[in-house]
Amino acid sequence: MTTSSPRRALRGRLLDFVADPAVAGADALRYVRDGILVVEDGRITARGEAAALLPGLACPIDDHTGKLILPGLIDLHIHYPQSRVIAAFGTQLMDWLERYTFPEESRLADPDHAKWQADFFLDELLANGTTTAMVYSTVHTGAAEAFFEASAARNTRMIAGKSMMDRNAPPWLMDTAQGSYDAAKYLIQRWHGSGRQLYAVTPRFALTSSDAQLELAAALMQEFPGVYLQTHLSENDKEIELVRQTYPWARHYTHVYERFGITGPRSLFGHSIHLDDDEVRILAETGSIAVFCPTSNTFLGSGLFDRDRLAAGGVRLGLATDVGGGTSYSMLATAGEAYKVLQLRRQTLRPLDAFHMMTRGNAAALSLTDKIGTLDVGSEADVVVLDARATPAMAHRMTAVEDDLEQELFVLMIMGDDRNVAATYVAGHQRKRPG
Repeated sequence: MTTSSPRRALRGRLLDFVADPAVAGADALRYVRDGILVVEDGRITARGEAAALLPGLACPIDDHTGKLILPGLIDLHIHYPQSRVIAAFGTQLMDWLERYTFPEESRLADPDHAKWQADFFLDELLANGTTTAMVYSTVHTGAAEAFFEASAARNTRMIAGKSMMDRNAPPWLMDTAQGSYDAAKYLIQRWHGSGRQLYAVTPRFALTSSDAQLELAAALMQEFPGVYLQTHLSENDKEIELVRQTYPWARHYTHVYERFGITGPRSLFGHSIHLDDDEVRILAETGSIAVFCPTSNTFLGSGLFDRDRLAAGGVRLGLATDVGGGTSYSMLATAGEAYKVLQLRRQTLRPLDAFHMMTRGNAAALSLTDKIGTLDVGSEADVVVLDARATPAMAHRMTAVEDDLEQELFVLMIMGDDRNVAATYVAGHQRKRPG
């Protein structure tokens, strides 16, 4: 594992955010047309106008002139075991899990297979400019270990957890309430805060956890206050009906999680599509995060996320790819699909809002803006370099954009993917897709 980097500078157009543009408007944006970012020992040590910094700069310079230099992109909901079921045809959520996902996840009982999957997955994220992700593993402790080992080898800041499932799943993918607690406790003690690794308690969703398992998930959150919780909420109509049958005492799906004490400011709920007003109230009052997963919501026919309603209700929001129900590792492509989903809702997603969500916004959802999500001096040097002219079609489109930053960002989010990632830096080291 490489934990430090020699001093070097990146030159290009620096872009990051100091606030939410939906609140602060243009004052939220920090843009330097010809800037220098100095990185050393894994952190940003200086930033500013190239004209001011170049004369006294005595270190190698990576010249990205004309390209955008942003904080590394952040993905708040993704499944590393599902990389081989992306683009699996023709089903909705519950059937998709049974037909494709559960059989594939069973293969990660093999440590060699888990390592192979983790290596591919992390390299693919970095190729797409994603330097931090909130990651689901399988029920196997060894698969979570394989992921953390692969992340530590790349020195990426990742948040991951072993799935907890003790009912309503194939027998070979189930643990027990106590067994899942013991395994998660071991993984937390081994990996949470080790280098740049962080842990998320991960009950897959309410259907696959018993009362006892959800109680122990809450116990882990109380015992280790710095860990996160990730799970799924109100993704699919059939899922919601099954939750209603499984928990007949609950007012609604969110009430299940609230009753067991696992809502809160470090709890992230993927999807959160079909929520009534009381559910919105609970998420807002507990500071919980609803995670927008646009490509999986359309691919699996689950529904359309109501961003404006949740935001107006005071719910904290995030954005995610949700591979492998989601159809792209690219946060750029995901933002483009989010724009289309919201168009169908007669809502909109401005480019500045989208890029804020992918960087500082998602970092704020993780309470990590002191470490990632900005180009602040002192931040960890996770950086992505984007080229809006990476393909002939985009270069052609950009001839009409001239000097309009928001239009350029919109081109990136509507037409962009991994081809637009000119470079990805992890703690100051440039990372490239093997081969």
